[in-house]
Amino acid sequence: MITAAHAIVYADDPDQARAFFRDVLEMPNVDIHGGWLIFKLPAAELGVHPSGEGSPGGHHELFFMCDDIDDTVAELTAKGVEFSAPISTARFGRMTRLRIPGGGDIGLYQPSHATAYDLPL
Repeated sequence: MITAAHAIVYADDPDQARAFFRDVLEMPNVDIHGGWLIFKLPAAELGVHPSGEGSPGGHHELFFMCDDIDDTVAELTAKGVEFSAPISTARFGRMTRLRIPGGGDIGLYQPSHATAYDLPL
């Protein structure tokens, strides 16, 4: 039976990206060898979206979720995190994108929909 999910972030500078997750986001981790860190993620859920014409989909994305996006953005900004998009409102909640140093952008959103991450397995 499935026991967990493993997400992957690809980075041009993986050491810099790992330091961001470890030092700025303060995510617990294990070093599996020589600085190759595996991070504990918060509770998660999986959404399956349509792809094709009119959809930004066709690829896989990682979004972190929060309870109050304004407070979270302020907290992360104070830690030096750069955001690549302003907070915007979508039908599913409020969202922005943050930069992973050496590793591109990931989404951050405050959902306005029912969530599944705390449902029992």
